[in-house]
This record gives sequence, C-alpha cells and structure tokens, in this order.
Amino acid sequence: MDAVPGHRDALAAVSAPLGPPPLRHTLREWPRAAWGLAQLSLTWRGLLSAPPGDGRRVLVLPGLFNSDRSTALMVRYLNTIGYRASGWGLGRNLGRRTIGGEGERLLAIVAEAAEEARAPVTLIGVSLGGIMARLAAHLLPDRVAEVITVSSPYAGPARATRVWRAYQRITGDRIDAAETLALAALIRSPLPVPATAIWSRSDGLVNGLACRGQDCRAIEVCSSHLGVQTRAEVLRAIAGVLAERRAQ
Repeated sequence: MDAVPGHRDALAAVSAPLGPPPLRHTLREWPRAAWGLAQLSLTWRGLLSAPPGDGRRVLVLPGLFNSDRSTALMVRYLNTIGYRASGWGLGRNLGRRTIGGEGERLLAIVAEAAEEARAPVTLIGVSLGGIMARLAAHLLPDRVAEVITVSSPYAGPARATRVWRAYQRITGDRIDAAETLALAALIRSPLPVPATAIWSRSDGLVNGLACRGQDCRAIEVCSSHLGVQTRAEVLRAIAGVLAERRAQ
C-alpha cells in the first residue's frame, strides 16, 4: 500500500481538464477484472493476516447499477477480520432514483446504522457509491466517522469517464444540469471527516486522476474499474486504512 508517486504532478493534473481514460485501458477491462478475481482466490488466506478489526460499523455502497451482491466479498472480508460490515440494503444503485432526490433514503440508512452502533459509521463506496458516501458525510458529519472511496471519480467532470451517457440513462440526471453541477461541487468540496481515495492510473472506465482530490489521502493501486472491489490490493489497502484509524 504505497503513497502515490509524483504527488505534486498528479494534483496539478487533477486541476487541469480531464478526458476519459485511454481506449487501450477500456478494452482490457473484462480480462483484467477476471484475472483480479482469480488472484483473490490465491491471496485470500494472506489477506486474513491484516490487523484485527475493532468491531466498528462499516457500510459499503455499491457502484452504478450494482447492488450489494457486487460488494459481498468485500463485506465478507471486513467481517472476517473483525469489523461489523454490511451492504447498504437499498438495491441497485440507480443514483438519486435509489437514494432519493435529496439523498434522504441514504441518509436514513446512515443515521440508523450510527444510532444502532452508538457511534459514527465508516462509509466505503465503490465508484458512484463513493460519490454518495462523500455526499452523506457532508450532510451528516456527526454520523460519519470516515470515508473511503474506491475508483470514485468525484474530483473531476463527468466526461472524464466512459460511462457518463450510461449514467444519464440509468439515473435520469443530466450531467450538465444546474442541480447536478451544484451537487457535484458539494461532493468535491473538502470533507468534514477523514477521507481516503483509492484509485488506479490504469482504470479503463474513469480517469484515475478524477478519483482523488486534495482533501484526502490517496492510495494508488493497479486495477481495472470492473471488479476493483474484489482486488486483493484494494482489500489490503482498506484494511490498512481502517487499522490506522483505530490506532489514532
């Protein structure tokens, strides 16, 4: 789990106009996702040597059009090493069609989890789920302890991805609408809680530099976008961040 090399150069690139990732990365998404899942079966036992969890409550939010099934392995891993993790329980992530126009359904889930735990919860979001995790942290800072985003392009424009057209069709939101842009600006703004962004320079669906900002720690991994939540390197990074938070 290494810090990102070329820190200043990467941050400068984030502030510059970003386009979609190279087509060569996009064409390799499915083979790389399959290979990553195969590698996980070989490294699973080693992942269990992570520092033991402290039982804190963790909510895992899935990516666009995905449900809790897509994050089941991550949830299982976190529970195995000692956290109380679960999916969000809202079904497929269809953007605001799922979480409510102002995010009220998502906020209710976060508030309920924090109340049950009698402590702020940790939010881990994959892709669009990470963007939603940041929104929840802005709106409920007293209920959220920490945010970890995984390949979530919150720091760049929607057109820095190869899925913005699919996003519009699935969610019904227009990326250039005033309301959407205002919401994106809030999500991009510095969080009131600790945050970590896990990102990949070789991501084939979103520009990796759009997945990290100046308000949080950034951890670079080598991964496709598809299946990033099942990458051993990503799970190891998440376990490390959670362990560091425990030690503070």
